[in-house]
Amino acid sequence: MTDTVQAEVIMSFVVSEELSFRIPVDLDFDSADPYAVRLTFDLPGDAPVTWAFGRELLLDGLSRPSGEGDVRIEPASTAHLSDVFISLQVGIERALFRVSAAPLVAFLDRTDRLVPLGKEEVCDTLEAVLDQILTEAPAG
Repeated sequence: MTDTVQAEVIMSFVVSEELSFRIPVDLDFDSADPYAVRLTFDLPGDAPVTWAFGRELLLDGLSRPSGEGDVRIEPASTAHLSDVFISLQVGIERALFRVSAAPLVAFLDRTDRLVPLGKEEVCDTLEAVLDQILTEAPAG
């Protein structure tokens, strides 16, 4: 059995400078995959969408612009910890969310109590399973 941390956070889905709407977003962390967090949102009329990205990326994005690929996280203000922008992109399509930093900090604190940052280890059973697969695989 693995330990998990879950939280529901209200985020603003930013459509434009003039239009945004608040949606509940689920944050998930599983100690079996200690490097990742998952963000799941369910926009009206669409199937739920889950994004997985590095827990450290989320932490870094609280204080400075972070991420170079499809997930970018940055503080709304560098003067003080308040809101955070989370940008998710696939091709030319982009979703931008604005969220208060406080619930993200609380979520990350709970994950750190479960698996401290820098103390993540790949599950011993993964190595054992890989060894078993490789020894049982037919020679080809």
